Amino acid sequence: MTEVAEPAVDIPPFRYTAELAGEIEIRWQDRWAERGTFRAPNPVGPLADPDHPRANAEKLYVLDMFPYPSGAGLHVGHPLGYIGTDCYARYQRMAGRNVLHTMGFDAFGLPAEQYAVQTGKHPRGTTESNITYYRSQLRRLGLGHDDRRSVATIDTEYYRWTQWIFLQVYNSWYDETAARARPVADLIAEFAAGTRSTPDGRDWAELSEVERRRIVDDHRLAYVSQAPVNWCPGLGTVLANEEVTPDGRSDRGNFPVFKRNLKQWMMRITAYGDRLIADLDTLDWPEPIKLQQRNWIGRSTGAHIDFPTGAEPIRVFTTRPDTVFGATYMVLAPEHPLVDRLATEAWPAGTKDAWTGGQASPRAAVDAYRKSAGAKTDIERQAENREKTGVFIGAYATNPVTGAQIPIFIADYVLAGYGTGAIMAVPGQDDRDWEFAEVFELPIVRTVQPAENFDGKAYTGEGPAINSAAPDGPDLNGLFITDAKAKIIEWLEANGHGSGAVTYRLRDWLFSRQRYWGEPFPIVYDEGGNPVALPESMLPVELPEVDDFAPRTFDPEDADSDPETPLSRRKDWVEVELDLGDGPKRYTRETNVMPQWAGSCWYELRYLDPTNSDRFVDPENERYWMGPQSPGDCGGTDLYVGGQEHAVLHLLYARFWHKVLYDLGHVSSFEPYRRLYNQGMIQAYAFKDARGSWVEASEVTERDGDYFFGAEPVRREYGKMGKSRQNVVTPDEMCAAYGADTFRVYEMSMGPLDVSRPWETRAVVGAYRFLQRVWRTIVDEQTGELRVTDAPADEQTRRLLHRIIDGVRGDLDGIRMNTAIAKLIELTNGLTRLEATPREVAEPLLLMLSPFAPHVAEELWQRLGHAESLAYAPFPVADPAMLVADTVTYPVQINGKVRGRVEIAADAAEDDVRAAALAAVADQLGGKEPRKVIVVPGRMVSVVA
Repeated sequence: MTEVAEPAVDIPPFRYTAELAGEIEIRWQDRWAERGTFRAPNPVGPLADPDHPRANAEKLYVLDMFPYPSGAGLHVGHPLGYIGTDCYARYQRMAGRNVLHTMGFDAFGLPAEQYAVQTGKHPRGTTESNITYYRSQLRRLGLGHDDRRSVATIDTEYYRWTQWIFLQVYNSWYDETAARARPVADLIAEFAAGTRSTPDGRDWAELSEVERRRIVDDHRLAYVSQAPVNWCPGLGTVLANEEVTPDGRSDRGNFPVFKRNLKQWMMRITAYGDRLIADLDTLDWPEPIKLQQRNWIGRSTGAHIDFPTGAEPIRVFTTRPDTVFGATYMVLAPEHPLVDRLATEAWPAGTKDAWTGGQASPRAAVDAYRKSAGAKTDIERQAENREKTGVFIGAYATNPVTGAQIPIFIADYVLAGYGTGAIMAVPGQDDRDWEFAEVFELPIVRTVQPAENFDGKAYTGEGPAINSAAPDGPDLNGLFITDAKAKIIEWLEANGHGSGAVTYRLRDWLFSRQRYWGEPFPIVYDEGGNPVALPESMLPVELPEVDDFAPRTFDPEDADSDPETPLSRRKDWVEVELDLGDGPKRYTRETNVMPQWAGSCWYELRYLDPTNSDRFVDPENERYWMGPQSPGDCGGTDLYVGGQEHAVLHLLYARFWHKVLYDLGHVSSFEPYRRLYNQGMIQAYAFKDARGSWVEASEVTERDGDYFFGAEPVRREYGKMGKSRQNVVTPDEMCAAYGADTFRVYEMSMGPLDVSRPWETRAVVGAYRFLQRVWRTIVDEQTGELRVTDAPADEQTRRLLHRIIDGVRGDLDGIRMNTAIAKLIELTNGLTRLEATPREVAEPLLLMLSPFAPHVAEELWQRLGHAESLAYAPFPVADPAMLVADTVTYPVQINGKVRGRVEIAADAAEDDVRAAALAAVADQLGGKEPRKVIVVPGRMVSVVA
C-alpha cells in the first residue's frame, strides 16, 4: 500500500524531489565519511585529537542497544531508536558537547549457526556479509556515528577481551564481609595465614592440593557445576531461565525444554543480589524496568531450617519459619541429590497404599516418578489447579521443634533450581500443601488463627500463632508474624537447627552453550579433570574450523538425548600440550562456548578504546566517558536507548559483569548505564485471506472501507512487522521513494519516541511535503536562486522564530522529537506568507532542522554560503526578550462557557482587562450587570451572570 512520491508531469526544475534528495544524501554521507565529521576525541591514545573542536568540551556518551545482523536486514521498525539517538546526539553536539555515538554488532549466537547447520555455510561468512549489509543500510539513513569505534563481538580482537573478562570473573571470589569481589589470590593468602578458617577447621597446610583446590573453586565467581539445567534437545544446548518462555519452550525456535543434570559453567550472579537491587535507586531508568529487575531478583527474607534424617539433614528455606510447628511432611524435588541417599529398599511398616505410586519399593517408585517428572516443563510442574502427584521415598525426617517424625515425599511441584529444592510442607497455611495433604491423607495442623467466619481450607492471612509451642522448644502462641518469626529464628540459631537467611529468586547465571558459534572458553582441564585458566598471554583462544556445525542430539523431543558439541569433534584442537609454568603437559580444552550474552555485557566499554591492544579500555578514557560526575553518582553511559524486552536478560547480566570489573578496579563506574530510555515499537497492518493465510500487505488495496488482495476480500489485523506476516516495509524502499531525510522526519514525527505506533506508508508524504516547503523557503523552484534576504525580519516573524527556538531546544532536551518537528512545521508555515525569507530566520531554521533532516539542512546551509558542515555550528538560542508577549488573548466565559475573546496589552491593569472583557460580551449580557467578574491574569476572564 505505497504511494508514488512524485507526479509524472509539471515538476519545477529545482524542486526538492526524491531523486534530488538521494543525490544530496549520498554526497553528504560521502563527505562526512571523508572528513571524519562525527569522530569524537578521546583524552588519550590513538583516538585523541587536541585540535578537535570539542576536545575540551563537556562529554556526552549516547549508546544504542546494538543489533543482531540477520540476513533479512532492517525493516522500518528497527531504526526508530537509532534515528532518535542520532537526532539527540546531533543536537547535543551542536549544543557544545563532545558526543560519542557509534554502532556495533552482536554477532555470535543461534540464528547464524542454525543457518549454517541448514546450508553448510560457515557462520562467519554469512554474519560478516550481514554486517556489511546492515552498515550500508544504516549509512543510507545518515546516522552520525564515529566509524572508527564500531566493533562486532565476533572480531577476534574483541572476543580476546571477552575471554579476558571471563578470566577476571573466574579468578575472583565474593567477599561478603567487604561486599565486593576480590582476587582469588587474596582468598588463598587468608586461608594460608589462618585469618580465614577452612570449612572443616583444619589448617590450610594440612590439606592436600586437591582439597585446597576444591575449597577455592567453591568460592569462585565462575565455577563448574553438575546441576539441573534447562536442556533443549531441539537446539542442542542448555538455556538460561530467562531464555525459556512461560509455557516451557525455547524463546528461539519454540522447542520443548526439559530439566537435566549436566556439567555446566555457572556465574555467581546471586552474590550480587543485594547490590543489583540497591543500586537500582541510583539509576535514571523507567520505573517499570526497575520493577521487573527487582521482581526477577526476588529477594526474600526468612530462615534456613535443618530437618534431621538418617543421613544428612534436609535444609529448607522458608519465608514463614514461624509456621514450622505445622510442618507435617516434607517434599523434595525429584532431582534433589539427597533422594538417592535417603530412599529405602523396602516400604516401612504402615506405609499407605496412596504413598507408593503402585510400586514394589521406594527406589522403584522414585525411578518411575522421576521419569514422568522429567518429561514435564517447569511451567507444567507448577501449574495451578492440577492434581498433585508424588511418592513417599520410605524415609522420615524429624521436625526440629516438635520432635515428630514426618514422611519425606518427592513431588514435581517442587523444583530443584528454586530455593534448596526442598520444602517443609505446612498444609494449614499453604494451598498447594493442603491439596497434597488431602490426596495423600497427611495431617493438617493450623499454626495461625484464621479470621472470624473463615470457612476455607488453607488460611494464608494474618493472625496470632496457635498450636505453636513445645515443652522443650519455643512458645509462639499469641504472637503475630513479625514477633513470631524473630523468636523462632532466635531459637533455631541458639539450638543449631537453622538460621535467619535471605534468598533470591535469581539463580546463578548458566554460562555454557553446547554450540559452535560462540566465544571459546579460555579454560583447559588437567589430567584430573580440574579446570585451569589459561594465562593472558595465550589469549585469544580462537574458534577452530569445523566441518559440521550441528550439535548432535538424537531426538529433539527426548529429554534424555545427550549433547555432543561441534568443538568436541575437533580432537586435534581439544587435546593440546601446553606449558602453563610447570613444564609441558597434556590438557583438554573446554568444548562448550559462551552464550551470546557474553559479548553484549561490555561492548559499551570497548567503544571507548577499540584500537587498544594492551588493555580492554584505558582507565583515563573510561573515567572521561563513563566515570561518576559527582559524589554518589553511579557513572555509566549518559543515555542508553533500546527495547524494553531486554529488561531482565541483557541489562541484568551487563550490570553484574560491570560490578565485578568495578570491584577489581578496572572501571570507575559501578553501573554501566546511568540513564535508560525505552523506545516504542513500530507496528503495521497485516492481511489474511479466507484461508487464514497472510498475503502481501503492499499489494492490498482499500475500496469503500474494505480491503482486497486482487479481487479477493481480506481481513486486516494489527501487530508486529515481520516477514512471516508479509507486512515488512524496508527503509531502503522509503529512501528510494522519498529520501532518507523524509523517512527520518516521518519516524520522529509519528508520536512520542517511547510509545508504540502504527506504520502507515501513505502518511510519509506529509513529512515529504514539509521538507519541500522548507526547500522552497530557501530555494526558488523555478530558477534555483536563493529566496533569502539580508533584510531584517518583521516583529511577528522574529517573535515566532524565538518562540520556536525555545520550544525546540526544550523538546530535544526532553527527547520529544515529535513535538519539536511540529514546531518546525509551524515556523515553516509562518514563512510561506513572506516574499523572501530573512537570513536571520533561514539559518536558525536549518540548524534546528539538521538533527532530523541532516542532509537537506547541510545542503541548504552550504547554499547559504557556509563552507563548513553545520554539525558543529552552535544550536540557536532564543532571545528572552522575544519570548515576552506584547499582547494576551483572554477567552471570556459566561457561566462557564466561552462567549468571546479579547486581545489586550500583556501589561494591562486588571481593571482594564475586566472592562475590555465586559465590552466583548456586552451583547451576551443584554445590558444586565454581572454578579461577579473574575480575572485570571494572563489566562482568562470568568463572568457570572
